[in-house]
Amino acid sequence: MEQIYQEIIKGFQQMTWLEGIAVLFGVISVLCSRQNSVWVYPTGIVSTGIYIYVMAQGKLYAESGLNVYYFIMSVYGWYNWSRARNAAGDHLGISPVTRRELGIAVGIVVIGWGIIYLLLSQFSDSDVPVMDAFVSAAAWSGMWLLAKRKIENWILLNISNFVAVPLLFYKHYALTALLTIFLFIVAVNGYFHWKKLYRQQLNENKA
Repeated sequence: MEQIYQEIIKGFQQMTWLEGIAVLFGVISVLCSRQNSVWVYPTGIVSTGIYIYVMAQGKLYAESGLNVYYFIMSVYGWYNWSRARNAAGDHLGISPVTRRELGIAVGIVVIGWGIIYLLLSQFSDSDVPVMDAFVSAAAWSGMWLLAKRKIENWILLNISNFVAVPLLFYKHYALTALLTIFLFIVAVNGYFHWKKLYRQQLNENKA
């Protein structure tokens, strides 16, 4: 515990104002995601845009590349969500994954992990290629499901978050690590909240 505490203190001491802004918009984005609000994407674009630079500076190249992917998927998701409205103008369209979508999601994790690991180990000076690659691959899959408004996006994003926390502490990104713990908690709640919204959606369609 003492070592973890020292890592947190060291991380805060090394924190930049850019990381602080990225964390702030990251918090806002995940809260919007939980509420099924399209604002998850414009706020996420600000956060991920900053993290692309911040993570590259810390030699977390897969994390930096992940944020490039987040940025692109945020633009796609913003467009996709903006088209899905009911008569009241609410953003709905939540659904569970199909068997085909689940297979694609798992494939993204497995294949993505292998490709990213090879790139990091062969063409970068990364000292954490295995964990960095897995965090990114799992998050890739989760973001793809989020853009499609699939309930299970929360599960994959939380697998990524769980592995990312010790990695971020190791790299002295204490504030971002604490943000990731917060994201983990919100994602657990978000999963059950989205299941409730989905049931409400089914009842409305039956009415």
